[in-house]
Amino acid sequence: MSGIMPHGGDLLAALLLALDRQSRYDRRHSEADRMALLTVRDLSVSFETRDGTVRAVNGISFSLEAGKVLALLGESGSGKSVTLRAILGLHHGANARAKGEVIVKGQDVNRLDERAREALRGGVVSLVFQEPMTALDPVYTIGEQIAETLVQHRPRLDRATVRRRARELLDLVQVPSPDRCLASYPHEISGGMRQRAMIAIALACEPELLLADEPTTALDVTVQAQILWLLRDLQKRLDLAVIFVTHDLGVAAEIADDAAVMYAGRIVERAPIHELFRRPAHPYTAGLMQATVRRGQKGRPLVPIAGAPPNLVALPAGCAFAPRCPSVQAVCTTAEPVAHPVASGHTARCHLIA
Repeated sequence: MSGIMPHGGDLLAALLLALDRQSRYDRRHSEADRMALLTVRDLSVSFETRDGTVRAVNGISFSLEAGKVLALLGESGSGKSVTLRAILGLHHGANARAKGEVIVKGQDVNRLDERAREALRGGVVSLVFQEPMTALDPVYTIGEQIAETLVQHRPRLDRATVRRRARELLDLVQVPSPDRCLASYPHEISGGMRQRAMIAIALACEPELLLADEPTTALDVTVQAQILWLLRDLQKRLDLAVIFVTHDLGVAAEIADDAAVMYAGRIVERAPIHELFRRPAHPYTAGLMQATVRRGQKGRPLVPIAGAPPNLVALPAGCAFAPRCPSVQAVCTTAEPVAHPVASGHTARCHLIA
């Protein structure tokens, strides 16, 4: 027979080889699955206004693996929040236009009908809003608002199961008195508890991707730290992929694996978070860091970035950051830069790197 069974050490070697092959096969396939969670290709979002077309997002591309945290950084008006809403397919009104691909688990959000998008929202991708007091409905209790999300996506659940699940969710986000919170209206609980309730609603249907739009901005420093710790803990326990929008570099350093720096609707730099802090390559990123309080900063003044972000209705020719850049060159005012590699996984859109 050609298939003689090995003996002794040969058998062990054969088993180890088979296990190694299976392990490599599983690893390849799990990596492929992780890579497929979110892919954004050449996404552009514009809005028609009386003053003209506002180009809020201009051809950005990035991907996100399952279980990873990406921080979107930049000043207000750079396109961060618009990007989050585009991932959910929320820019399809009369005055809004979204182009490009937003692929979530193999489905292009921009090609789905509204019913399919509604199934995606909450069930696969959820959003934690910046200000829970305006995001939560003031005329419904916290329990009713969690229940609404559950019933919308899982209509077969009975009332007792919905209430039990709502309580479990408040326990998950570490609300100290969940039963009282369930019966409370948004104005009856603190800002930190409202944000925890918002996170509970976002996690109600066990999404794989959580979009967090500056969830700590309206909170005091102590509560900010608590919410950050909670989000980081939930992300690890639930193996969530997270896109965390912030203009606070310290917050990004605490929670993110990678960072994308946005300016005037474009991603101008993308890098692992530790690499970004160690070696910022784009002048805008360097400017953000010089304008941020950092450990060991005592005795050294902060250096603000000169000027203001550009008008998105009339973007300047060439690099949008050129009018504010301390290292501007002639080519910066005429030609738009492309992304250049800086290191492994690190790119920057700047003529100075070419």
